[in-house]
Amino acid sequence: MTTAPPNTPATTITFYRLQGCPFCERVTRLLERYNIPYRSRFVEPLHSRRTVVKRVAGVRTVPVIADSETGVTMAESANIVTYLEQTYGSQKPTADGEVQAEATTDRGTN
Repeated sequence: MTTAPPNTPATTITFYRLQGCPFCERVTRLLERYNIPYRSRFVEPLHSRRTVVKRVAGVRTVPVIADSETGVTMAESANIVTYLEQTYGSQKPTADGEVQAEATTDRGTN
């Protein structure tokens, strides 16, 4: 987990994703809309090599989020969107649509 800049909420969500994945982009847009700090972990494109996702969520598909604040780990973009809206939806989205979330990127090959 990374540390957010001073005066911002700590990063609690680790987001496992694949470059260019439309389902992952759907989750990214919502995280940014609600200004939820998160850490991106880009995973291997080859399905059989996504061991880190398998260890975390029990599946090799992406997207997957792990929320250390609530202890929730889940896959499937529709489920993640519903969870984020219900859990963090009371946060105000940015007025001008600009990205305000503090995202960090880990391009590890695990």
